[in-house]
Amino acid sequence: MKATRAGALEICYEESGPEDGKPVIMLHGFPYDALAFDAVSTRLSARGFRCIVPYLRGFGATRFLSSATIRSGQQAALGADLIALMDALHIDRAFLGGFDWGGRAACIVAALWPERVLGLVSCGQGYNIQDIASARRPAPAIEEARYWYMFYFNMERGRAGLAENRNDLCRHIWSLWSPSWAFDEDTFARTAVSFENPDFVDIVVHSYRHRFGETPGDPALDQIERTLARQPDIGVPAIVLQGADDGVDPPASDDADAVHFTNFYERRIVEAAGHNPPQEAPDAFAKAILDLA
Repeated sequence: MKATRAGALEICYEESGPEDGKPVIMLHGFPYDALAFDAVSTRLSARGFRCIVPYLRGFGATRFLSSATIRSGQQAALGADLIALMDALHIDRAFLGGFDWGGRAACIVAALWPERVLGLVSCGQGYNIQDIASARRPAPAIEEARYWYMFYFNMERGRAGLAENRNDLCRHIWSLWSPSWAFDEDTFARTAVSFENPDFVDIVVHSYRHRFGETPGDPALDQIERTLARQPDIGVPAIVLQGADDGVDPPASDDADAVHFTNFYERRIVEAAGHNPPQEAPDAFAKAILDLA
């Protein structure tokens, strides 16, 4: 594991492959960590890519540099962290790939800093930039039921539940979101270490409250949030991977996200995979990067 100071954080990250290889930065979501990309990194590094997989804010050994920094989990923070990491590592352009929160960070950088992105692989929600202005409008009942955890974290009971029962809760989420993934206890336990980060609970709770407009964001990120509120298009080559068995974001028959992509775009449904394609179907994720390259 390596570490670098980037923006508000000391970001810890895994790196593999040749230093002079084409860089690909891959980002995990909640409740996962960098280990989700181990098998993908093995495949891509063998093909000459420089693979960088950071632990997001609130996960693993990544830490804030100042106790005064707001422990924000808002989408602008994730995007700002990613561009700060690229700057810190002197990476001018890279392929970006991610799922869940990590897919959101990748989409934000692809939309706002397209000159820094060689190609994008986004999992689940292909266009993964939140429309916070409309987030308070009720969704269809079947969607509301899938989003129970968001509502839970908007209550103090949810904060307490995450603090006291984080492993039980996160393991349950894995099972619901990836019902066809037969992960074993050792696989979960190795990732669950990352949930012991001292800022994990605050970051998660802030993320799910901010996206519903229930708590203010970090004022330092206001300009990015204002830009994201306009739902900017993504103008870099992109492949979207959607797990056919995704329990929280199941693929729809129509692709409503396609309109937000103005360059090469392709949606691929990954059979026998759920919410975590890089760990459940590493060949499909690695192939998407290779196809963009």
